[in-house]
Amino acid sequence: MRIVVLAGLAAFGLATPAESAGVEMRSYGVTSKGETVREYSLTGSDGMVVRFLDYGGIVTAIEVPDGDGARENVVLGLPSLADYEAKNSSYWFGGIVGRYAGRIANARFALDGREVRLTANDGPNALHGGFEDNFITRVWRVEPLPTEQGVGAVLHYSSPDGEQGFPGRLDVAVTYRLLPGALRIDYRASADSPTVLNLTNHSYFNLAGAGGGPVFDHRLQLFADRIVDATEAGIPTGAFTPVAGTAFDFREPRPVGDCLAEAMPRIGGFCGYNHSWLVEAGDRPEPVLAGRLSEPQSGRTLEVLTTEPALHVYVANHFPGGDIGAAGVPLRPHHGIALETQHLPDSPNRPEFPSTLLRPGETFRSTTIYRFGVEGQDEGSQPGSRRRVEGP
Repeated sequence: MRIVVLAGLAAFGLATPAESAGVEMRSYGVTSKGETVREYSLTGSDGMVVRFLDYGGIVTAIEVPDGDGARENVVLGLPSLADYEAKNSSYWFGGIVGRYAGRIANARFALDGREVRLTANDGPNALHGGFEDNFITRVWRVEPLPTEQGVGAVLHYSSPDGEQGFPGRLDVAVTYRLLPGALRIDYRASADSPTVLNLTNHSYFNLAGAGGGPVFDHRLQLFADRIVDATEAGIPTGAFTPVAGTAFDFREPRPVGDCLAEAMPRIGGFCGYNHSWLVEAGDRPEPVLAGRLSEPQSGRTLEVLTTEPALHVYVANHFPGGDIGAAGVPLRPHHGIALETQHLPDSPNRPEFPSTLLRPGETFRSTTIYRFGVEGQDEGSQPGSRRRVEGP
């Protein structure tokens, strides 16, 4: 690994320089609330670079090679901190989504005999924790990993009781760690009273490069036989629909744009995919391969491994086209694809779904690996730890 010693980290309440090898830090700006924001860079021995902000844990860049060895950023983003503040609760670029990724019907659910009410921000429903007081708008505390644990960093945030309407104080730690050719994300959380949570990363990928245009030619393969049946508002009906013979059948690789217009219902009225696939081997002790994406011109590939029971695929249907992204080109519909590993939408109102309940004395754990390569490389499974709830 490239060794970079950060002078002055102790002044920011972070790790000592000896514990900070492989991590660079620079000032990124100041929020409208006067909070200082920094960008961190992780560099692997293979040259892979991941950059992220302590603001929302937003991944601003993942630089990986194409088939000719040319490195390019393959995640979409915004040009400045001011843009992230103003717009990212609509785009959700690259950040940690919580407390609950996905929709909760009517912004309410029952917990231990009482009704919990959330702030509605998607019609009558709650989506991704709200528009303003969500995890992607918070400044997280960052600690670089000790050298012997590899190149990475741990992001910490304590969500107070009642934030977004959710009960209980929730202490969250999210670890970004570089593996050979891969970014591994480990989530851990505990609460002081019963609550629910569903965490994910919301990066939009474009393997042709962040300014590469529509992802229609990207070839997608999903290791799932069923999708979560949902209404046009994105609320599950409780049924799981087989994908065979439908626009949702990606059991064999095919271009994302092949059946884009046929993806029904149109969640929110927008053409394209915004649906959850059931990871048939998910919710296991180790991450399993949930999906694979490839781009024919660059030769780049992306495999998604997870311990979560669902992979939500969203192809940026709602991008309005008027904003300019960090790559200097307009952000138009279908210019990126989000591969969100998570539990199912509206699980707090669906006792038949895998539980998202977390009680005091238990620990929530989840792992996702985004593994990059080029066509023709050997790609094998990598170890990880399951999404599970443990006792004391």
